[in-house]
Amino acid sequence: MTEIRTILLAEDSPHDAEMAIDALREAHLVNPIVHVEDGVETLDYLLRRGKYADRTDPDPAVLLLDIKMPRMDGLEVLKQLREEESLKRLPVVILSSSREESDLARSWDLGVNAYVVKPVDVDQFFEAVRTLGKFWAVFNEAPEND
Repeated sequence: MTEIRTILLAEDSPHDAEMAIDALREAHLVNPIVHVEDGVETLDYLLRRGKYADRTDPDPAVLLLDIKMPRMDGLEVLKQLREEESLKRLPVVILSSSREESDLARSWDLGVNAYVVKPVDVDQFFEAVRTLGKFWAVFNEAPEND
């Protein structure tokens, strides 16, 4: 039986994080949701550093990653993840309010799996996050590391 893996949400806005968590819960996912608030904390969690040094659970099923975050932005997080042998296949979905062409292009260049612009409409936002959660946490399975 496959172990249920977490969904890692990297989002600095408390309001957006709360909405995303509510949407994921409404999708009736059994995956635990871990919320981190900036890029440094995201990497600490994934690389098991600092307060996450004792983390024993497997890597998340998916990382939902905001771009505009303090201390380290999401694009830098994505760049560093893709350089880590153990994390280069981790599914990453950018969930950002940025519609800047440069952010979109750089995300794809860095190996993002999907890029979703946060809808302004709350119902659209909930539907987008529910769909993302179901696909990435339930249906998608990354290949094993070599």
